[in-house]
Amino acid sequence: MTKLESTTHRPQIRAVVFDMDGLMLNTEDVFDLAGRQLLARRGLEMTNLIRHSMLGRRPIEAFNALKLHTGMPDQIEDLMHETKELFEAIAENSLATMPGLHDVLDLVESLDLPRAVATSSPRAYMMPLLERFNLLHRFHFTLTAEDVTHGKPDPEIYQMAASRLNVSPTEMLVLEDSETGTRAAHAAGAYIVSVPNRHTVVGDFSMSRLVIDSLLDKRLHDLLRTTEGPLEK
Repeated sequence: MTKLESTTHRPQIRAVVFDMDGLMLNTEDVFDLAGRQLLARRGLEMTNLIRHSMLGRRPIEAFNALKLHTGMPDQIEDLMHETKELFEAIAENSLATMPGLHDVLDLVESLDLPRAVATSSPRAYMMPLLERFNLLHRFHFTLTAEDVTHGKPDPEIYQMAASRLNVSPTEMLVLEDSETGTRAAHAAGAYIVSVPNRHTVVGDFSMSRLVIDSLLDKRLHDLLRTTEGPLEK
């Protein structure tokens, strides 16, 4: 799965912003299994429609979508609590960083590019995950669900990131795995590289400048190393 850069020259990248779930960590795998178990307890099955409607969104919006598509009478707070318990039990032995994450972070740090996390997840959920993998200190700041009024696909979180990084959105590289997050970054005017995983690959990434299979892709590394000049095809 690849999409080549649509312009003839690279951007001037002055900062990098990372999504978290499904981009940095394999949490989408864990959530998918937790979601399947949650639905199975009620005699329901996970579908691509349900999954796609939830991915990349803040919890309150994701569970609203779940209720909309399943008709479950449960209160959202109860569903969130039950899912949290399922997630933690599965994550104990299944959670991992995505392939190539440390390589990209090492490269971004070596280039002295400011970096941030912009996630739809709550801060109380994000912090222990980043600390578990010793990642928190590698970012200048993090933005979470509580920091914005409107969640992805609204551009607010990426507009805020650009402002705090003191760069134009066009100078900010955003790494996203979901269509929802990609749309948010596009609406903010950022330069987007999308890295869909097996849960998000069905999304529309036509607004991305580059679509790659993993963070190991050489073109992402080349893009970071030299931000001016033609992109190798």
